[in-house]
Amino acid sequence: MAQNGEYPVYHKITGPIVMIGFGSIGRGTLPLIERHFDYDKSRLVVVEPALDEKGREILANHNVDVVEVEITPENYSEVLEPLLTEGEGQGFCVNLSVDTSSLEILRMCRELNVLYIDTVAEPWPGFYFDEEASLATRTNYALREPIRIEQKNKPGGTTAVSCCGANPGMVSWFVKQALVDLARDLDFDFSEPGPEDQQGWARLMRDLGVKGVHIAERDTQRAKEPKPLDTFWNTWSVEGFISEGLQPAELGWGTHEKWRPENAHDQEEGCKSAIYLSQPGGNTRVRTWCPTPGAQYGFLVTHNESVSISDFFTLRGEGGEVEYRPTCHYAYHPANDAVLSLHEMFGNGGNAQPVHHILDEDEIMDGIDELGVLLYGHEKNAYWYGSQLSIEETREIAPYQNATGLQVSAAVLAGMVWALENPKAGIVDTDEMDFRRCLEVQLPYLGPVKGYYTDWTPLTDRLALFPEDLDLEDPWQFKNVLVR
Repeated sequence: MAQNGEYPVYHKITGPIVMIGFGSIGRGTLPLIERHFDYDKSRLVVVEPALDEKGREILANHNVDVVEVEITPENYSEVLEPLLTEGEGQGFCVNLSVDTSSLEILRMCRELNVLYIDTVAEPWPGFYFDEEASLATRTNYALREPIRIEQKNKPGGTTAVSCCGANPGMVSWFVKQALVDLARDLDFDFSEPGPEDQQGWARLMRDLGVKGVHIAERDTQRAKEPKPLDTFWNTWSVEGFISEGLQPAELGWGTHEKWRPENAHDQEEGCKSAIYLSQPGGNTRVRTWCPTPGAQYGFLVTHNESVSISDFFTLRGEGGEVEYRPTCHYAYHPANDAVLSLHEMFGNGGNAQPVHHILDEDEIMDGIDELGVLLYGHEKNAYWYGSQLSIEETREIAPYQNATGLQVSAAVLAGMVWALENPKAGIVDTDEMDFRRCLEVQLPYLGPVKGYYTDWTPLTDRLALFPEDLDLEDPWQFKNVLVR
């Protein structure tokens, strides 16, 4: 492996690199690409229709060309195909945008023999706010299924890595590492399944007694200045957070569950690993646990990994019937300014504030983004494994991003490395990738990555001031997790 100063150069990219979108994640990903790949810098181009002053300055400092055009259903092929196929070699499309169809661009790239990666299954504009669409069609399940159908109908071929950010993405690798840790600490006799042994991983999770997984996150990054009224502040894409916060609450639904909410609904087609609720995820709270704050409320915001992890760890019998499946959902406590922003937005009928702002590294006083997976219900009760990256360490190891952003951009780097090492893997979920290789690439950018056991359950220290309908026999029932 070559070296670029102190940084390993993992691979050579022989064709053009086209980055779609240059928001907070694009800005953070650019220097990681420069550090870790050998490529012709004159062949990297950014496609971004709304560059701000800082974005323009960063691109100028790095001598990167920009095409300032909005990607639409009508022009995406006309704009992107010439950029991705210009000159010799194999191109790489790094899609970090919003309001562009991941499926359509992914499909085009594979037809052109261009490697592809994105951080989310993104639709064309209008999907998230279509008041005439059914709730089922506005879920992340509905966004994921067409990509899975494409994978099934056109197996193999040029690699396209779907949904490879921090979450979805990195957390799927954390789940496997957490399972290996748990098996070790329980003195469980097992052979680690290979990356593609889906049933082997599902069997391991079942045999270890895991009932479910929270993607448990606490962002404690604090701004130096107070948030003004009529603004939505966040530590990552405001548009992305608002969009997913207004989608129906959604979660992978486990076989151990004995109760479910009255407003829960099943999906009618596909893997059927998830259910959705007739209420927005950004206004749905759940009880969870992270190492630094301990017990906390999180928002049950829909995410691709809630569906994909529950799907990947589904164990089926010989006839295809589901024998085991874990419950899985996001339990997200964002930065305090984002919590206040959500509160104001939903108080105003779900109408977002007119001003959107992402806190950059210079505006943050202190704090960490503690993002991990909480595997619960087993013999040791619950095990959290994840990244505890601080803004202070982020400033030292990578430019143009806060702690939240670096967890995402480093996962993009890991996904790109894996794609270059596996260029004919077809369409893949991050659950299907080699978690050890991906974490090996990403770990230098994640700060402390640790595991913690806890005796906490959703019933711990519940004050009996008001009557509650709880399941006292099984603390890890969703009935006890959901804040009703």
